[in-house]
Amino acid sequence: MKFLDQAKVYIRSGDGGSGSVSFRREKFVEFGGPDGGDGGRGGDVWVEAVEGLNTLIDYRYQQHFKAKTGTHGMGRNRTGAKGADAVLKVPVGTQIFEEDNETLICDLTEIGQRYRLAAGGNGGFGNQHFKSSRNQAPRHANPGLPGEERWIWLRLKLIADAGLVGLPNAGKSTFLATVTAAKPKIADYPFTTLHPNLGVVRIDAREFVMADIPGLIEGAHMGVGIGDRFLGHVERTRVLLHLVSAQEEDAAETYRTVRSELEAYGHGLAEKPEVLALSQADILDEDARQQKMAALEKAAGRKPVLLSAVTGEGVETVLRALMDIIEEARATEETER
Repeated sequence: MKFLDQAKVYIRSGDGGSGSVSFRREKFVEFGGPDGGDGGRGGDVWVEAVEGLNTLIDYRYQQHFKAKTGTHGMGRNRTGAKGADAVLKVPVGTQIFEEDNETLICDLTEIGQRYRLAAGGNGGFGNQHFKSSRNQAPRHANPGLPGEERWIWLRLKLIADAGLVGLPNAGKSTFLATVTAAKPKIADYPFTTLHPNLGVVRIDAREFVMADIPGLIEGAHMGVGIGDRFLGHVERTRVLLHLVSAQEEDAAETYRTVRSELEAYGHGLAEKPEVLALSQADILDEDARQQKMAALEKAAGRKPVLLSAVTGEGVETVLRALMDIIEEARATEETER
């Protein structure tokens, strides 16, 4: 399935049905009177977070969603039926923005969460509503009110506990494939990963969700490379796993480059707890390991983990460190509730 995390769609709620102009006509009834029913309300447009979706690809092929018009009123005081609603089904983690793509309307973070994006128009009154002592036989009724229409943006931010960040070819996809059942594309050229991948990690009978996003390079916040648009998928994570490749000549500068991009992006990413690891360590001899670890520790101000997804070195250490931070965050959230 092709991954799509942003889509622009047009929505329109239904018009209200018109009221009816009608009069009673019954045999042996001396006096009739107005009996026009009201029009039905137009259908609403809703957005709902559902289970089983992880992309907005459906909204690439259909961009217009319109609710049904309310049924017109009828004689014998019969009110028209309400128009059918239109429901946009989206993955959990979807945000809805106004047409400017900046004003947030709602953020759907739980399965079953719903939000009304556009209300249907009210139905018009039938002529029975206009009867008075001075007007016993009104011959007019109200038309239904028009529905609302607007363009909106759907933006998906994946729900994950841990996020992988680093330069291209830092070993993120290899690590994800090693510790989860995910099968991301892996190759020896930059930007192999073109869209985020998710996997479930299990360690010590506990589990959490990990997200891998395309690599960052210097200037990503200004659109260089793939840019930083995919950083939104790690905004909701509780912890970041920052991988610095052992292939890099200057590990410290590599670390600072990614940190600078996280700070430039904002949205609290730079303040998130971070586990730092020197990845692809199996390609280094002992002296090179010590040198790169020392340089990385000096730049980060804390000791990194030596990691190799190929040999398994440091994998469990990293996963347990991530799990501890995630469980602490979960406990804090439960307490706040």
